[in-house]
Amino acid sequence: MNEHLSRRQAISRMGSGFGGVALGAILASQTARAEADRRVNPLAPQSPHFAGRTKAVIQLFMHGGPSHVDLLDPKPLLNKFDGAKPPAEVADDENRTTNLMGSPYKFRRCGQSGLEFSEIMPAISQHADEIAVVRSMFTEHRNHEQAIWMAQTGLTVSGRPNIGAWAAYGLGTENENLPAYVALPEPKGLPVDGVRNWSSGFLPPAYQGTPFRSEGSEPVLHLHPAKKRSPEVEAGRLDLLRKLNARHRERRPRDLALDARIASFELAARMQLTATDALDLSQETAATRKMYGLENPTTRSYARRCLMARRLVERGVRFVQLFMRGQPWDTHTENNKNVKKCCGETDQPVGALLTDLKQRGLLDSTLVLWGGEFGRTPAAEHRNKSVAFGRDHHPYGFSVWMAGGGVRGGQAYGATDDFGYRAVGNRTQTADLHATILHLMGLDHDRLVFEHNGREEKLTDVYQAKVIEQLIA
Repeated sequence: MNEHLSRRQAISRMGSGFGGVALGAILASQTARAEADRRVNPLAPQSPHFAGRTKAVIQLFMHGGPSHVDLLDPKPLLNKFDGAKPPAEVADDENRTTNLMGSPYKFRRCGQSGLEFSEIMPAISQHADEIAVVRSMFTEHRNHEQAIWMAQTGLTVSGRPNIGAWAAYGLGTENENLPAYVALPEPKGLPVDGVRNWSSGFLPPAYQGTPFRSEGSEPVLHLHPAKKRSPEVEAGRLDLLRKLNARHRERRPRDLALDARIASFELAARMQLTATDALDLSQETAATRKMYGLENPTTRSYARRCLMARRLVERGVRFVQLFMRGQPWDTHTENNKNVKKCCGETDQPVGALLTDLKQRGLLDSTLVLWGGEFGRTPAAEHRNKSVAFGRDHHPYGFSVWMAGGGVRGGQAYGATDDFGYRAVGNRTQTADLHATILHLMGLDHDRLVFEHNGREEKLTDVYQAKVIEQLIA
């Protein structure tokens, strides 16, 4: 039997004969019970397909597309031929860029592995031996929105579930008092594509990301009643509400939106104490706060969210995503200045997050992902000649990195050509990266499916995705 068959397919194919009917009845009964359990509590813990190395994921999404040739993929020939016309085989097919533009930043070998990082990533580079840089990523679109959809949902179309929603659907949560999937947007503004960054798409709404505030006294607004009630009154109200919800649900079977609303209200009630406590950063030591950069106005916003992410995965949240306002890595002009600015805001907090996770014994079971929707062109963009040159969107070859959670660090996987234009060695499509992330979590990307409009949907969709074994320790 094909190990990737769904339960429904298995029942259908084994239905002939008494043994097949009996087996089909057993599997159907198990499926019905599982579906009933999911209706009552959509985020109940689910068994993985196999023992995974990763219990939680922290995704650091860098909106706009970080410049790989300035940060993670050193190209000596790019600097040598700075200002020259690019060779024809690596010329920009949209003619938006002209002459090659070298990087002003020096690269250095770090850690025992000698993995190379830019000098403007000093804190992250201290963890070179825990980090695997994938230098051979490529994607299918050079517009931000479509590339973001590809990076987050597996296709360049809108309306599909984010990878965090798939993780929540596949595994549920380890802490019934907190969501399985939390989004941490910047408090002063949403990222490009807004709330769709943490959408559950066609999956039941219960699996969408829950956005938490990183400023103010309450991480989630309106958790507490306007007037305080006694524990006895509160318990009685909740018991009555559960009975009314159960009666309402019985009259409306298979109403996923209703299930999601009921689950979210019940979760909100449980979160009244847990969420506020989980995100109370005043409980952290002065040394920890300083390490993250909480007292520095430049790093404070990202530092708060990195520290919140650690506290959330420490308490059983399955998937946490950090987003930046707008698309700050979109360096069409003044590339060198803006890349350095973005690193100045994020490098110290991210380095501290890795240090903190490692010190607490959490890095082995927590996968940290860093990267954007694409990279930047190795040649200069002359969009505005009154300011310093920038770099344009670049989907043909770029870098992301992974650390912890079973990743074999201290390596660069794959390669781009000598100028950083195209992925040429161990070319890695988004589906391969997604399959590898799910594998580390104990999920088979071919078996994690959801029936939608008569089709068994999956994160890696139609791609012949492969798990990148070289990235796994």
